[in-house]
Amino acid sequence: MALQVFTAVTGAGWESELVGALDRDDHGVTVVRRCVDVSELLAAAATGTGQAALLSAELRRLDGEAVARLHAAGVAVVGLVEPGDELAAQRLRQLGVAQVLPADADPEVIAAALRDAVAGAPDAGRDVADPRAALPVPAEPELPPAPRGGRGRVVAVWGPTGAPGRTTVAVGLADETARLGVDTLLVDADVYGGVVAQVLGLLDESPGLAGAARLAGTGTLDSAALARLAWSVHPGLRVLTGPARADRWPELRPSAVSVVLEEARRLADLTVVDCAFSVEDDEELSFDTAAPRRNGATLAVLEQADTVLCVSGADPVALQRCVRALDQLREVLPDVEPVLVVNQLRRGPVPGDPQEEVSAALDRFTGRRPHFFLPADRRATDAALAAGRTLAEVAPASPLRSGLRGLAAELAGVPAPAAGRRGVLRMRRAG
Repeated sequence: MALQVFTAVTGAGWESELVGALDRDDHGVTVVRRCVDVSELLAAAATGTGQAALLSAELRRLDGEAVARLHAAGVAVVGLVEPGDELAAQRLRQLGVAQVLPADADPEVIAAALRDAVAGAPDAGRDVADPRAALPVPAEPELPPAPRGGRGRVVAVWGPTGAPGRTTVAVGLADETARLGVDTLLVDADVYGGVVAQVLGLLDESPGLAGAARLAGTGTLDSAALARLAWSVHPGLRVLTGPARADRWPELRPSAVSVVLEEARRLADLTVVDCAFSVEDDEELSFDTAAPRRNGATLAVLEQADTVLCVSGADPVALQRCVRALDQLREVLPDVEPVLVVNQLRRGPVPGDPQEEVSAALDRFTGRRPHFFLPADRRATDAALAAGRTLAEVAPASPLRSGLRGLAAELAGVPAPAAGRRGVLRMRRAG
C-alpha cells in the first residue's frame, strides 16, 4: 500500500513538479492532500488519513508547536529547504524536524526519507492536545551523576503544593554549584507564580524564559540568544527569570520549553529549574481541543530532567502533601524517579528525633527514604530575602547554606568542601 502523504510547500516554484513526481507508482508514495498553510495541515493530520507530511522551511506560521502536534497525531515530518540554505535547515531541525533535505533532491530520495521517517516515528499514543505530546522520554536519573561528555545536565526542583521551600532550594543549589566552579543556569519555570527574580532582586519585567520560549517556537533560539536573555548574577551563575505574571503561563508551551532546555545544556554545565507543584493531567481536558495546558511546561521539565528533586517540608501537613504528590507523579510520569529532599527540618512539629521520624514516615507511605535533609534556618532565609541576595552572601555560616553546598557538590559531581560535608544531613540510601 502506498504511503499517504500531506504536502505543505506552497509558494515554492518546484512544488507542482515534486508532487507529480512523488505520485508515481514506483515511488510508493501518494500525495493525499496539498495544504496551503499550517492550519490546513494540522486539520488534515487530525483526520488520520496520512502518515507523513512534507513541508518547506518557508511555510508561513510554522513553529515548534505545530511540529509537535503533527508528531502527536502520528504524522512523521520531513522538511525541504532551498539548496545550500543551512540556516533554514537548522531552523527546521530546532523545530523538531529530524530529516531535512534540499528541495532539488531526487524524488526517490525524498520518498525514501518519508518512508524512513514513518518507520522511525513513535506510535500516536497521546492526543494532539496532550501537553506531553512529542516529548522524548529521559533516561533514569543517577545520583551522583556520571560525566556526560560536555553536555550539560538538567536538575528539576519540584515538590507538593504549599511552601516546602522549592525556590529556596533551587536558588541555593544554583548559587552553590556556581561557587564550586560549575557553570550554572537557573531557570524559573513556575507557571503558578515564580518568584526567583524577586528573591534575587532582579527586574521581573525582563523577557527571560518567555522570551526564550518565543524564540524556540520560531526556531531561532541558540546559545548566544539564550545567554543574552539571562541575567548574570555573578561569575558562573546566570538566571532566566519566569513570566512576570502568573496569567502569562500560555507563553510557556511544552515543546518550546523542551527546546530551551536543550539549548541550556549547551550553554551551562548544570541547569537548575524551579518547577511548579502541579502535574495534573485532566483526561476530560486532554480530549477537548488543542488549547495550551497550564501544567505542560512542568511535565516537559520533569520528563527532560536528568535528576528530579522532590522537596518536602518536615511537618505532618507537608509530609502528607508530599505523599500525595508522589502518588500523582507516579501515575502521570511513571518513568520519573525523584530524589527526596526534606527541607526545614527542626524539632517541634514531630516527636522524637525529627530526622528518623520523617524518614520512617516517608518510607512507610511512599517506599522511599529521603536522600537529603536540610535544616530550618528562618533567620538566614529572612535576611537573604530582605536583601535580595543569596544565603552565601548574607549568611555564609548558616547551617542551611552548608547543607545546600553539600547537596550541590554531590549533584554536580565535584568534591564537597569540608563545611558542606559537616552541614548536610544525609541519609544512607535504602537497600
